[in-house]
Amino acid sequence: MTTLHGQALDEIRACLDKVRGEEFDAAVAAIAGAGRIALYGVGREGLQIKGLAMRLFHLGLKAAVVGDMTTPPVGAGDLLVVSAGPGDFSTVAALMGVARAAGAKILLVTAEPAGAAAARADLVLAVPAQTMASDQGAAARSVLPMGSLYEGALYVLFELLILSLRERLGVSPAQMRANHTNLE
Repeated sequence: MTTLHGQALDEIRACLDKVRGEEFDAAVAAIAGAGRIALYGVGREGLQIKGLAMRLFHLGLKAAVVGDMTTPPVGAGDLLVVSAGPGDFSTVAALMGVARAAGAKILLVTAEPAGAAAARADLVLAVPAQTMASDQGAAARSVLPMGSLYEGALYVLFELLILSLRERLGVSPAQMRANHTNLE
């Protein structure tokens, strides 16, 4: 196991080392400046997006996961954050169209910045990692199965986004903790 976990951690570190600082900073600024933030991802990417939504809520931001019954509408001044690791998904494309028509800005998180979804986004945060779409044949390079490298990198990247947002917004760890549910 020691060799496997070292290799997996090295792969995640290599992905995060390649995230462009200007894209990261633009994502922080867009989130910090949004009125409402709606977030969406499919599968395991969706789990990471839900974790980001929870942390944004802990920061005191108006964040909701698309598909939850309490998700408000988006419009001008709002932000849709979507993850499409392989470059596009039909559901992501549809939601981007709705958000665009309503006047919301769109932040795409993806491993494929030249993918179809990137052309429809206002901002792109590229996470250069193997996804399930690139895990077979000569393209396969990660010790982690299927799209887990992308998803693992998302988890760490999203926590780093939260740290940057916390500093930018002047939210203390105690304030974040006060927003954590007591119904567990």
